[in-house]
Amino acid sequence: MCEEEQLKYLKLLSIQYPNINRACTEIINLKAILNLPKGTEHFLTDIHGEYEPFIHVLKNASGVIKREVEDIFKNTLRQEEKKKLLTLIYYPEQRMDIVIKEESNIDDWYKINLYRLIEICRHVSSKYTRSKVRKALPKDFEYIIEELLHEHVKNLNKNEYYTEIIETIIDIDRAREFIIALSKLIQRLVIDRLHIIGDIYDRGPGAHIIMDTLIDYHAVDIQWGNHDVLWMGAAAGSEACMANVVRICARYANLDTIEDGYGINILPLATFALEYYKDDPCLNFYPKIDGDKNYSRNEIQLIARMHKAIAVIQFKLENEIISRNKEFKMENRLMLHKIDYNNGTIEIDGNNYKLTDDKFPTIDPKNPYKLTLEEKELVEKLKFSFMSSEKLNRHVRFLFSNGSLYLKFNSNLLYHGCVPLNEDKSFRQVTINGKKYAGKALLEKLEILIREGYFYKENTCERQKGRDMIWYLWTGPFSPLFGKEHMKTFERYFIKDAKTHNEKKDPYYTHRDDEIVCKNILKEFGLDPETSHIINGHVPVEKINGESPIKANGKLLVIDGGFSRAYQSKTGIAGYTLIYNSFGLQLVSHETFESTEKAIMEGKDILSSTVVLEQSTKRKRVKDTDIGEDLKEQIEHLKLLLYAYRKGLIKEKNK
Repeated sequence: MCEEEQLKYLKLLSIQYPNINRACTEIINLKAILNLPKGTEHFLTDIHGEYEPFIHVLKNASGVIKREVEDIFKNTLRQEEKKKLLTLIYYPEQRMDIVIKEESNIDDWYKINLYRLIEICRHVSSKYTRSKVRKALPKDFEYIIEELLHEHVKNLNKNEYYTEIIETIIDIDRAREFIIALSKLIQRLVIDRLHIIGDIYDRGPGAHIIMDTLIDYHAVDIQWGNHDVLWMGAAAGSEACMANVVRICARYANLDTIEDGYGINILPLATFALEYYKDDPCLNFYPKIDGDKNYSRNEIQLIARMHKAIAVIQFKLENEIISRNKEFKMENRLMLHKIDYNNGTIEIDGNNYKLTDDKFPTIDPKNPYKLTLEEKELVEKLKFSFMSSEKLNRHVRFLFSNGSLYLKFNSNLLYHGCVPLNEDKSFRQVTINGKKYAGKALLEKLEILIREGYFYKENTCERQKGRDMIWYLWTGPFSPLFGKEHMKTFERYFIKDAKTHNEKKDPYYTHRDDEIVCKNILKEFGLDPETSHIINGHVPVEKINGESPIKANGKLLVIDGGFSRAYQSKTGIAGYTLIYNSFGLQLVSHETFESTEKAIMEGKDILSSTVVLEQSTKRKRVKDTDIGEDLKEQIEHLKLLLYAYRKGLIKEKNK
């Protein structure tokens, strides 16, 4: 930056800091902040719509709050008292509803728990500046909480003042609201930033509830997963993405997310399925039903018919994308023209297989990929509903504004799936619009196209190409989000031979246990390979079979342990989360969460086990973080502004 441009910048900075005193005060403030402990980061991945355990893990911060309570109260509270206190922090409204009915002296209970909660609040807020804590305070009680946090009960000069605040809160019948405010403040302060490493959507029943929670969260970033981009593509108007979304929701008996969660009308699909598949039992399409869901036989049959109807439509729609994108090299995924409709067989790679279901009432064998008029009308209706859903588009815009394909944050590289590799461990080159991309450049180019697919003007080549690329990221052979050579959807539905179901993984998954490979990836993304880590999810870690989430001598951490119930029989646990605080990295494995009701009524927390991955002998400070680097830069700019004031290059203003 030349001197003239620098002076222009400093003049703009002087608007915010109009004199020497203001600039000096800010320098002192920023220098002090640099020496505060690093804030705690919380990492979750592959939530797959399981909103109850997700919300509970947010509330208990993967056991962080429990450890804080243990540290503060040690042997001064019985374990049963600690358990009740934790339940109060996690679910204050519901817990107090129970207590009010049980307690004979509710005022005494209020007083005891107010003191306990204030003590916890004081403890968890101690690593932040007063300014940062003040911004987190609930407006209704901002002044009172601030007073209580910074006045110790043992201060004899203010003991009566402190006591009177507590007693007045109870006397004027505001104790309930105050306890709720304190509990939520504790939840807010124990985690400084939340990282979601993909796959919020599909399988579980409440992705929309999870998204509502994330939108209200104080600091969150999202690395998109393949299931997330699928919904993003549906909202953008990709018909193939939309068909996949509906198919997966039908497969897991999760159509409520579409209908009730997003207000999308799927009655046209039900009507279509009843007309064209009324004589078809659709046995291969019976939904995978969670034990908590109760469906009648007729409801299950209807979902199965809808499931098959949308699957066939999906296969037709995907042909359109594959045909106009030769660079995708996915012609081998087109199956409908390979079927012998007279004999009910299909030829794949020179082998003939008997179809387990040969009823295709909407397919013309002479032109198998052509949508019938009724299918076209159905697709248009569904597409209009998806693109018109205000809530879905609000959630998708949040995914765009707070999300990306990868993130570098505090010496960690976060991405959902993989960085595509060749068998020789080199970065795979992928051709996009005639140009080859690999590694970091590939992910950055793909992200540009994803954004164009949603935000670019409708009826343009850029919008169409972007939407097609979103679908490719869901299922394409070199997609960093999918990470497999093929998605064998057709084979799993229609062919019994399990060998045809095999989906070959990207070489990344063979080589990710190689420390040198992981270091090369970190270097590719501009991170120090000696001090940095890769954190990703996507492929569940099968702990039940002895697999470890810690790869490449600790360079790579896979924290998908089966948040989704659909995977838990395979993984043996109910998910991993990661905590990164000022002392180091901690991997937390979770047992199955029974229910929110049991957590409230019986105080049943998620049973979690913590493994310390890295313990720092020297506590990390804000100056050691990315935010610290930004603050150091701000300090240098402010010092230049001071120089300009003192040299008379910029005149002070009395503000």
